[in-house]
Amino acid sequence: MPQKTSETPMMQQYQAIKDQYPDAFLFYRIGDFYELFYDDAIKGAQLLELTLTARNKNADDPIPMAGVPHHAAASYIDILVDQGYKVAICEQVEDPKLAVGMVKREVVQLVTPGTTMDIKAGAAKSNNYLAAVLALPSGYAFAYTDLTTGELKVTTLPSRFAVQNELAALSSKEIVIDPALSEDDQAAFKQGDRLLSVQPDTGAQAEASYVAQDLADADQVAVVERLMQYLLITQKRGLAHIQKAVAYQPSAFLEMDQDARANLDILSNSRTGKKADTLLWLLDETKTAMGGRLLKQWLERPLIDMVAINRRQQQVQALLDHFFERSELQERLTKVYDLERLAGRVAFGTVNGRDLIQLQTSLDQIPAVQDILLRFEDDSLTSLEKAIDPVSDIANLIRRAIEPEAPISVTEGNLILRGYNEKLDNYRDVMANSKQWLAELEASEREATGIHNLKIRYNKVFGYYIEVTKGQLANVPEGRYERKQTLTNAERFITPELKEKETLILEAEESATTLEYTLFQEIREQVKAQIERLQKLAAQIATLDVLQSFAVVAENQHYVRPVMHAGTHALDIKNGRHPVVEKVLGEQQYIPNDVVMDDNVDMLLITGPNMSGKSTYMRQLALIVVMAQIGSFVPADQADLPVFDQIFTRIGAADDLASGQSTFMVEMLEANAALSHATASSLILFDEIGRGTATYDGMALAQAIIEYLHDHVHAKTLFSTHYHELTGLETTLDKLQNVHVGAVEEHGNLVFLHKMLAGPADKSYGIHVAKLAGLPDDLLTRADSILSDLEGDQDVTTPHVAAVQVEETQPEDSQVEEETGQLDLFEPEPVQQNKSNPVLKKLSQFDLLTATPMDAMNLIYHLQKQLKK
Repeated sequence: MPQKTSETPMMQQYQAIKDQYPDAFLFYRIGDFYELFYDDAIKGAQLLELTLTARNKNADDPIPMAGVPHHAAASYIDILVDQGYKVAICEQVEDPKLAVGMVKREVVQLVTPGTTMDIKAGAAKSNNYLAAVLALPSGYAFAYTDLTTGELKVTTLPSRFAVQNELAALSSKEIVIDPALSEDDQAAFKQGDRLLSVQPDTGAQAEASYVAQDLADADQVAVVERLMQYLLITQKRGLAHIQKAVAYQPSAFLEMDQDARANLDILSNSRTGKKADTLLWLLDETKTAMGGRLLKQWLERPLIDMVAINRRQQQVQALLDHFFERSELQERLTKVYDLERLAGRVAFGTVNGRDLIQLQTSLDQIPAVQDILLRFEDDSLTSLEKAIDPVSDIANLIRRAIEPEAPISVTEGNLILRGYNEKLDNYRDVMANSKQWLAELEASEREATGIHNLKIRYNKVFGYYIEVTKGQLANVPEGRYERKQTLTNAERFITPELKEKETLILEAEESATTLEYTLFQEIREQVKAQIERLQKLAAQIATLDVLQSFAVVAENQHYVRPVMHAGTHALDIKNGRHPVVEKVLGEQQYIPNDVVMDDNVDMLLITGPNMSGKSTYMRQLALIVVMAQIGSFVPADQADLPVFDQIFTRIGAADDLASGQSTFMVEMLEANAALSHATASSLILFDEIGRGTATYDGMALAQAIIEYLHDHVHAKTLFSTHYHELTGLETTLDKLQNVHVGAVEEHGNLVFLHKMLAGPADKSYGIHVAKLAGLPDDLLTRADSILSDLEGDQDVTTPHVAAVQVEETQPEDSQVEEETGQLDLFEPEPVQQNKSNPVLKKLSQFDLLTATPMDAMNLIYHLQKQLKK
């Protein structure tokens, strides 16, 4: 009975390896192909658009099979990893000629979304972060790394929400988790295509102990070790480029949650999801990939340290003041390749000759960069120059050793320069002399035989041979020529002399190729030993690149250096502009606005028509704050700013359909985040709070939020609203100020001034905005008629929101007429005596001191519903 396909030694080997990686596609090397079998083949053929075939089609149990050429495998692996899958690469790990039985195979690397080393050209300025989370009795230990650059950071976070926020900020595609992590946590952390990879504790590892040696917190050490265990298990090699873990606290930077980043379009456009029309897009004039990544990191974590902010701004000022030196610096930076990722490839063992030439080219620019920095004669830049190590010894090593036009392959020779190794030069001399000997042999054989088209050729199968066409076979001397191969139009021969020389030539070629690869590995190890120096240099060059980018943007966009102050939260911005809108519209078309809030003003209540620029005005302030606190200059004529610790936003309507939350619920959750966590040093932007529910509910909640912020939080707040009744709060809240966006009517048409003016808006202009949107004239005429009727009845039928306008208490013996015009049949009982009123009873029992802002808003909501009944 024939053996079943699944029982063959090869398929048994395949299944044994596949069982170790059940959650990954197994790329199983057979000759020049990587093969997929069973479900991997069926699913892989679908995802990669491969032809699905079968192994032993005529057998009783044909096995589904699909394959990709080994030289093209990287692109197929990228496709799978980009879609959130893991790929186990299984190679032959012994020479088939020496194998006894089945060729031994092993998985040499597990490629996952968080560990891919092949970065696409368009992603050169982006990090690829792998995160790790460990649940603690209170909070979470959290670490992240970029395998391509070696960056490693760790912190302790207080809540699940804080972990979600960090993951969103890092755009992490994969998280390493403990098997004991709760299902609720797993569901919260797995957003979109993010992959959760379970990693049990496998015990101490030398590499993990090394990178965690500077950490004092045991929980942080534990999460770093878990992350390193996963990397070592998946990558199956040393990770010398992973830097020592650096502990950080999110509160040591200006904090923004994922909603704030999205609302402000800092890193990606909230509408398109792309970089265009974002603050990153505006500020990115970096010349290196390292600088581009660092700029993103600075935008994710603006500073709150006044000294550090002022130092960056002084460096930008120096670069701005020296145009010619800055231009020379930019020219040098354009020739610097990605030092961080080149160092990573060296450590990973995937660096080739061309990579090393790129490294040398980059290092060759550093002495000139240092010289340029000294010419600025500025202490802030001189200190940067002193910190730079040019790593010139590595540049000199590569210059002496590696061919400038090195091939991509590192195993086929032509890598090492002549003069670097005497033994290699001798092999090359043998090969060069052999070529001359072959040319002389060909000439002498032609003369001896009279065969003028006789040729000496070589191929990998038959080696060297003499080729004679059919028409000249009669002239071939007998006895000395030994027939090697017969072709259609020629015969191939070998002679004793040629056979002997062939052995010498092939031995020299093989020895030279082997020696070249050995020498290349030695050079790679010498470079690897200096990875830490290369990474420090990369950090300095990246910093310099971002600073020059700020200077270029400041010069092109006419930005000013902001004055940062401590001890007061007053801010004063003269003719501020929204940086991105201005860049898109053009400087001449953008109308600037002041933002002035002294110590006596905590809140600006903004009214005005839709489309007039209220949201732009609010975002403008937040972006100016972010720019100032990353060290950039800002779009204004003058800016005097405090250092903010957090920014909270609630701008725009957005349902969270994935979790079944309405616009109003999302609105309340975002509002609660600010009410619960903001301090007097925070900045809050609330746009149209309360519009997601019924008018009076929304108005009541908006007023309650305003009062709570004013009385308890004291953060600088911009609050825009269409509830014009709320403008009366200026008379009762001493730190609230009304402002509005100007608009005028001309010949029945609305003209936006886009200018912020003192006081409240006189009307909302909603129908005028509808006209601008192109609604039919008949509809607009009808709407205007309905509005007139409603406004005519407003005094009779529209109730006022409690506490917006407090009327004087009437004398007890006076008759009070209700808004309906009817007299009360019974005199109202004084409030203090009406203890049976269930609304008042609930209100008197409510413990305001222990309640959260959301508790208060919920109470108001339910009380209002009860009153309406």
